[in-house]
Amino acid sequence: MQTLLLYLVVMVLVIGAVFAVVWFVFGRGEDLPPLERDATLTRLPRAGVSGDDVRALRFALVARGYKQSEVDWALEKLAREIDELRMVIVDLQGRDANDFSRADTDASRAEDV
Repeated sequence: MQTLLLYLVVMVLVIGAVFAVVWFVFGRGEDLPPLERDATLTRLPRAGVSGDDVRALRFALVARGYKQSEVDWALEKLAREIDELRMVIVDLQGRDANDFSRADTDASRAEDV
């Protein structure tokens, strides 16, 4: 009985020692240190966000879902890009309207002559 108990104690000690050596030598299995709290891996281009950029967008998962700050950042970036595109559209439509009005006045002047 004592032999069996001694055997189990030695086994537990050996397993604990091997576990401790592996833990200290290899760490937690991470290739890189953990990211800082405010750091993010979420990336979008500075300008010209395309549909493929949005489709490739990934957010870090936290205990209750996605990291809220990353989602807010990406949505703000997309909103700014959309606003800029809308302003370009309005500007181009204004140019087209001016071109049509000039063409109409030029046509009416040509008819008067």
